[in-house]
Parts: sequence; C-alpha cells; structure tokens
Amino acid sequence: MNEIQSIWAEFHRALKGLIVKTVKDPNDADDILQDIFLKVMLHSDKIERADNLRHYLYGIARNATKDYFRKKNASIANLHLNDEMPVEETAHSLNAAIAECCVRNFIAQLPDKYREALILTEFEAVSQKELAQRLDISYSGAKSRVQRGKEKLKELIFDCCAYESDRYGNLLDVDKKNCSC
Repeated sequence: MNEIQSIWAEFHRALKGLIVKTVKDPNDADDILQDIFLKVMLHSDKIERADNLRHYLYGIARNATKDYFRKKNASIANLHLNDEMPVEETAHSLNAAIAECCVRNFIAQLPDKYREALILTEFEAVSQKELAQRLDISYSGAKSRVQRGKEKLKELIFDCCAYESDRYGNLLDVDKKNCSC
C-alpha cells in the first residue's frame, strides 16, 4: 500500500466524522473530504515534511470547513471549530499556497466559461447566486457550470497524475506518473 492510500485508510473516517459533526450534512462532508484528499494527493511532498501528520490533516480539514461556511455565507462564530479540530499553524497559509501554485495551473487549462466560474467561486469567494447575476444566467445554470468545471478540473488532475477513484470519489489506486503537478 502506498503512502496516499495509507493516509486515506488511517484518517478518512475520523476526518469525515469531524466534518459531519461540524457541517451537519454527510454529502457536504464527502465533498469537503474529497477536497482535502485531493490536496493531499497533489502535495504529497508537503505531507512528508509535516511534523505531525494528524495535526497537519486536521488543520487542512479545519480550513476546508471554514471555507465551506465562508462560501455558504454562514457565520462560523458559534461552531467551536478550534475545540473540535487541533490547530496547525501552517495550514492556513498552506491551503492558499496549494491553491495558488498548483490548482490554478489546471484551472488555466479549462474552457473560459468553466475557468471563470471556478476562479470567481473558489478563489474570490463569490457565491453561486452572485455568479449567476454577474454572468446573467440562471442560478441553476451557475450551479451546473461550477459543478461541471469541478468535474473537468478533477479529470485534468486525474489524467496528469493517474489517480483513480470509485463512483463515490474514494481513492482506489495511485500510480504517480511523471507529472509536473
């Protein structure tokens, strides 16, 4: 079993439990967990440098959960995230660095309409309702565009690095190609 699979096997249940406890929706928790492990897969070199893998992963989970609420325009003041997930000092800046240096390279390869939708919603914290207004499309159209953009982004990343997942998005096998991501 390789390193990524080992990390998944050891931590995915505990992380999902904490995320579900916070966001109260198992489907949203699955999405957040998928985003976390996508970051882990893309930056396995940073995992090796982490002093405490558990704290590192929980820090990424804490920030991903905060990002979820920020995007939903919900108040996170009463969520007690810091009580439920250990603090990792470098996680906040790490998430920004991951997004800036790596994911944007893949997003740049997307068709214009998907690239614009993802940049606005994922990096500029524009809600999907506001996206719909800016692009003069329906709210459901904006949601679909963002979802399709994420799927196309996932395909680009998986094609580059030969990651495979089951129909639920769970990691199955990792065969790291000679990729530049």
